[in-house]
Amino acid sequence: MRRRVPYFHRAVTAFATAFVAAQAIAEPVDPALFETLAAERGDAWMEAETRILDGWADTGSEALNMIQTRGETALDEGDVPAAIGHLTALVDHAPDHAMGYQLRGLAYWLNGDAGPAAADLARALEIEPKQYLALNQLAAMLEELGRTDAAIEALRRSLEIHPHQQDAIDAAARLDAEDNGTNI
Repeated sequence: MRRRVPYFHRAVTAFATAFVAAQAIAEPVDPALFETLAAERGDAWMEAETRILDGWADTGSEALNMIQTRGETALDEGDVPAAIGHLTALVDHAPDHAMGYQLRGLAYWLNGDAGPAAADLARALEIEPKQYLALNQLAAMLEELGRTDAAIEALRRSLEIHPHQQDAIDAAARLDAEDNGTNI
């Protein structure tokens, strides 16, 4: 009997969300923020990064934002099946929300489901081609699959959008060195 409670809560949440989601439209991220993000000088890119991430995270609906937060929390806690459940509800009700697909792609990857993970990342990038988080995740997947050249290309694309990502800079340098047969 206890096992039904989480499913009941998810069902109620999904049902309530269906009504709210029909009216939910998130504001698009201002394209000028990406120009600021890509600037090589100054610190204005940090504010642009925050505003971009906030814009991507906003579904346009409090209920959907709550479901996304539950999915992120489940990921943080290592409860990958719950994360997949919440994030599936999210993308079902917000099919044009790139971050939902990016997060679910991460959850699928952590669950060992490379095919669905790749499909979700592709969908995230189709919706938002500048979704550098999806590009970084794709690069990590490609590296793990032994596709170094493709991983480097994904990181380069990500760094064209957001050149201040230290983890991506380090990963690209490491992969370039490995690909060229040198050690860092």
